[in-house]
Amino acid sequence: MTKSDFLKNSEEKLTALYGADKTEYAKTRYGAAIDSFIALYGDGDFDVFSVPGRTEISGNHTDHNHGEVLAASVDLDIIAVVRRRDDLTVNVKSEGFAPDCVDISDLAVHAGEKNTSSALIRGVADGFVKNGYAVCGFDAYTTSDVMGGSGLSSSAAFEDMIGTIFNHYCNGSEIDFLRLSQISQYAENAHFGKPCGLMDQVACAAGGFVYIDFADTSAPVCRRIPFDIEKHGYKLCIVATGGSHADLTDDYASVPAEMKAVASYFGKEYLRGLTTDDIAANADALRKKFGDRACVRALHFINENARVEKVAAALDAGDMAGFMALIRESGVSSAMYLQNYYSTKAPAEQGITLGCGIAASLLGTDGAYRVHGGGFAGTIQAFVPVDKLDLFISRMEIAFGKGSVTVLNIRADGAIKIG
Repeated sequence: MTKSDFLKNSEEKLTALYGADKTEYAKTRYGAAIDSFIALYGDGDFDVFSVPGRTEISGNHTDHNHGEVLAASVDLDIIAVVRRRDDLTVNVKSEGFAPDCVDISDLAVHAGEKNTSSALIRGVADGFVKNGYAVCGFDAYTTSDVMGGSGLSSSAAFEDMIGTIFNHYCNGSEIDFLRLSQISQYAENAHFGKPCGLMDQVACAAGGFVYIDFADTSAPVCRRIPFDIEKHGYKLCIVATGGSHADLTDDYASVPAEMKAVASYFGKEYLRGLTTDDIAANADALRKKFGDRACVRALHFINENARVEKVAAALDAGDMAGFMALIRESGVSSAMYLQNYYSTKAPAEQGITLGCGIAASLLGTDGAYRVHGGGFAGTIQAFVPVDKLDLFISRMEIAFGKGSVTVLNIRADGAIKIG
């Protein structure tokens, strides 16, 4: 297949993935990626893959306590131009990064690879073999517009990309998105060295809105929800409010630690299954043993977990007013009870709080806004009526700078081969 053949035959699919207004940009981007692949690996047949980033819609800090989450794939993605090899070498050159060359005949954990993309490649291959699937070598060139540090899960998209290539080349594309996601999580946990949950990988692989119940983390229940927010007159915006995540490890770790501490009082490992009355009836003892913040974070989990089901039901019913009200409730709970809108280490830096405050003044009950992702610094998420989009962008850019707003579409396709 030539570049011109791919671009001609895939134009309809690129329009479906990115929207009619972005088709020409997508063709230019894919064409440049194909040129870079050929420059690296020579002429010949190739395949093209795409894996989206994701956004968390509802369920802020619920997954790590076996809770429920609603997430969605977005139209920022990682794309890869790939050719299969006859050996067990995986070569991946990602735009802007040094190349990775991984011999997947060796699937042991390499301590020196921790926190590298090579670890993810080896880890995904290891996960495939451990689950009885086949692997093979390939050459790939990748480029991504899933911004690192945006809460859109660039690492999960990369893991799912490696797995999608193995799935296509070696396993007849028979592995479903959940198993593929579990293998990606294994790679990040065991090889990369990050004890992440499963939400990011599932949301990148599934496509569209996806409801996930982590009551049994070995077999989570996943359900896609077909829904198009654009047809209801809204755009999804991510606003980068500034602030670094570099010194926030303790802040992130404190959330699951405090929630699990409260659960331990009831002889449980996780909060799932407890009620707000359990917390209220034991508030005195819980305060003395774990402090007030642990108690209110437990209340956030219980209420947020129940809210996820309501948000999913609102989408099922096409109830946009109900959906927006629930997202705003999630934001209030995250700010007041979860308390992840800013770090107590830097109380003067409250970009997330400011961003949500500006959004509230602009949108009122016509839209929704809340922290995006883990919080403490970084991004907010907003659902903005199309007729207020230009005003929303201009006001946010006054506060946070030109280009701080990224307008997204919810993408129906998850991890796919194009063509």
